[in-house]
Amino acid sequence: MSGRAPEVVRVATAAPYDVTVGRGLLASVPDLLRRTLPGVRRVALVHPEPLGALADDLAARLGEHDALTVLRLPVPDGEVAKTVTTAERCWTALGAAGFTRSDAVLTLGGGATTDLGGFVAAAWLRGVPVVHVPTTLLAMVDAAVGGKTGVNSAAGKNLVGAFHEPAAVVCDLDLLATLPRAELVAGMAEVVKCGFVADPAVLDLVEADPGAALDPAGDVLAELVVRAVRVKADVVAGDLRERGGDATGHPGREALNYGHTLAHAIERAHDYGVRHGEAVAIGCVFVADLARRAGLLDAAVAERHRTVLAAVGLPTTHDATPFDELLATMRVDKKSRGASLRLVVLHALADPRILADPDEGLLRAAYAATGPAPGEPHEEEAP
Repeated sequence: MSGRAPEVVRVATAAPYDVTVGRGLLASVPDLLRRTLPGVRRVALVHPEPLGALADDLAARLGEHDALTVLRLPVPDGEVAKTVTTAERCWTALGAAGFTRSDAVLTLGGGATTDLGGFVAAAWLRGVPVVHVPTTLLAMVDAAVGGKTGVNSAAGKNLVGAFHEPAAVVCDLDLLATLPRAELVAGMAEVVKCGFVADPAVLDLVEADPGAALDPAGDVLAELVVRAVRVKADVVAGDLRERGGDATGHPGREALNYGHTLAHAIERAHDYGVRHGEAVAIGCVFVADLARRAGLLDAAVAERHRTVLAAVGLPTTHDATPFDELLATMRVDKKSRGASLRLVVLHALADPRILADPDEGLLRAAYAATGPAPGEPHEEEAP
């Protein structure tokens, strides 16, 4: 995408919006706001505290010529921000400033920021417009698109939230150059996931040149972002509120949760100290092995999960967190129905289905297969 015009992916839900992917887009955010939300004169800018300088720059652009008044809402960095307490602080600030339905929320940050900021917008006055400017790979391809918002609670991750679609999403690929490499690698888990559940060309691109896939300045990563956004846009347009799939057996939006049931349990067990993408990578390996053991998935496709994820530096094994602890959390996952544990699995490449109430012996065996190989140290013992 270097030197090329930005690409626009249309999310064709009942309230359609555009996801713009390109370079040098941060400067265009004020004009986009004026075009998309012409009546807005005040904006609440939600951003993590470490991105203060970038938020300063964006706020200055928004305020040029007195076009927009900006209320700064700095929040903690990462998953620790996703609490009702933080959201309440934001709502208190909006109330003190007199924010009305003609005002808007603008998020600048990673997935936790878009989740939190979207939830703040969804609940304030029962819904004010929100525009997302994701700054991480994970947020660009996942959290900022699709309208899922939420915070974490003692019961689990993202169990408190609302569907609230953005008015627009701006993915400035230049921002990826500022990411620590570990964060860029973690975000690749959501990209690879899209390859397995819907677009195998993603896997081909990663396997052909894993280094190029992680180069923020190159065209391969740009292509991967666009493809992942298209996958999510297509799925969301057909099943925004995750109410189910179609007559073919496709699980609809639930397909995007591939690998996430175990991933969310791992995150909670580690008090959200494990990166989301790292947990998703382990979760994908787990459900692929589960599907193989259940006789649903070819062994070669299951093994491909390990090779593709490892090629970009993602973990494919996990430490010895007791499975009973993880299983208890998995049973209150959003995809569960009553006492039924439901997991997204593959029957073949790009053929996701729901596996309900799998045999517990298979679950335990698949989890054991994500442990370190004989002779390898556990995560906490690694040098």
